[in-house]
Amino acid sequence: MNKQTKERLAAIVTGASSGIGLGITQALLEHGYRVVANSRTISKSKDLEPSPADLVLVDGDIGKKETAVMVAEVAVKHFGRIDLLVNNAGIYIPKPFTDYTPKDFEMMIGTNVAGYFFITQQVVAQMRKQKSGHVVSISTTLVDQPLAGAPISLPVLTKSTMPAFSRALAMEYVADGIRFNTVSPGVVNTPMHANDDHEFLKKLHPIPRLVEISDMVAAVLYLQSATMVNGENIHVDGGAHAGAKW
Repeated sequence: MNKQTKERLAAIVTGASSGIGLGITQALLEHGYRVVANSRTISKSKDLEPSPADLVLVDGDIGKKETAVMVAEVAVKHFGRIDLLVNNAGIYIPKPFTDYTPKDFEMMIGTNVAGYFFITQQVVAQMRKQKSGHVVSISTTLVDQPLAGAPISLPVLTKSTMPAFSRALAMEYVADGIRFNTVSPGVVNTPMHANDDHEFLKKLHPIPRLVEISDMVAAVLYLQSATMVNGENIHVDGGAHAGAKW
C-alpha cells in the first residue's frame, strides 16, 4: 500500500459486522492490516474470527463518545498505532419529511453524525502523534443526486455532512500528514436491499447494475494507496451523481 506496509498497518472499521463494513474489514485483513472492528454486537459475528495479533472486536454504539474512546484505546493498546479509520457505520430511515419523529432524528444524528465525529476526534489525536494517517468516510451519492419520489431527506441531511467535514479536516490537518477522503456509493448489493426490486434499483445507475461490496473495497484501497488524494469524494455509483442516463 505504501512505505509503511511492511510494518503492518493498523485500521479501525466501524459498522463492521455486515455489508460494506464487513467486506472492508475482511479485505484489510487479507492485505496484511491489523484491524479493530466495531459494531453494537460485533462480538457475536459469525463472519469474523478475533485474534489478538490481527483482529480485535469491540462492541458498542459508535455514536457514544465512550465507545469511540474505547475503540481508539484498544487499537493503540493492541497495535501501537492507527493508520486508517473507515467511518462506515450508518443507518437509513426513509420516510416522508413531515413524518420523521424526534426519535428518528436522534437515531440518525447519533449514528450518522456523532458516529463519525467522536471516533474521528479520537483517531486524529493519535495520528497527530504519528504525523501520519488516513480517514475514509462512507456517505451516499443521494447527497448529490436525490431522486424524485424517494423520501430520503433525513438520510441526506445526516450523510451530506461527511464530504464537507472531510474537506475541512483535510485542510486543517494537512501539515500533520493526515488525509481525509469520502466514498459515496449508489445502491449497494447488501442485505439491506435483499428483498428490494434489484432490476428497478439497477436502473438508478447509468451503468445498469448494483454497486458490489468489492467495488467499495476497491475504492477504499485505492484511496489508501493514493497518497496525493486528499479532501476527495469518490462516487461509486455508475455515474449516477453526474446525471440521469435518459
